[in-house]
Amino acid sequence: MASETVMVDEISYPCTITTTKPLSLLGHGIKDMEIHFLQVKFYTIGVYLDPEIVNHLTQWKGTPPKELEEKEEFFDGVIAAPVEKVIRLVVIKEIKGAQYGVQIETAVRDRLAADDKYEDEEEAELEKIVEFFQSKYFKKNSVITYHFPANSPTAEIVVSLEGKEDSKFVVENANVVETIKKWYLGGSSAISPSTISSLATTFSQELSK
Repeated sequence: MASETVMVDEISYPCTITTTKPLSLLGHGIKDMEIHFLQVKFYTIGVYLDPEIVNHLTQWKGTPPKELEEKEEFFDGVIAAPVEKVIRLVVIKEIKGAQYGVQIETAVRDRLAADDKYEDEEEAELEKIVEFFQSKYFKKNSVITYHFPANSPTAEIVVSLEGKEDSKFVVENANVVETIKKWYLGGSSAISPSTISSLATTFSQELSK
């Protein structure tokens, strides 16, 4: 019988989670950085997708993982597919919520500005996201979940901290939502190469069935 969890750098991820329907763990990795020749790990990433997503990606059938990894159009297809998506981050290196909020703000703003989509509405939405994270402190094993419903331009961010009730924030600006997806799932421009490589490997296998 297949294992029901996957270890991602000592963090256990269930192979399936259920939101409105069962979603499968189709990619995972870590966000890390080399600082003074040391690898510093910030958090693990698990990408849960509706298995039906493969029906929207059939044009890539038979593509080897390494080739898929380098195809921006493939990851555009993953992002655009009208299926439910959940991205779950589990913190390895503790971080202040304010720091994480600024990371999102900077990454999303820079991408939107490059696409000429950064207007007052997007700025206001990013300020609200920064404010949501501002007062939080992420110890090791804290969880940040992004939930993208199948046919909605919104996203829900859920923060789970030890000993506290979950706190939630709904992102309503479609451009900001789309750009958060790109930050985590956008091929070579995504934040975690290991996650992109893992997604490419899984999809290559799933599409060859």
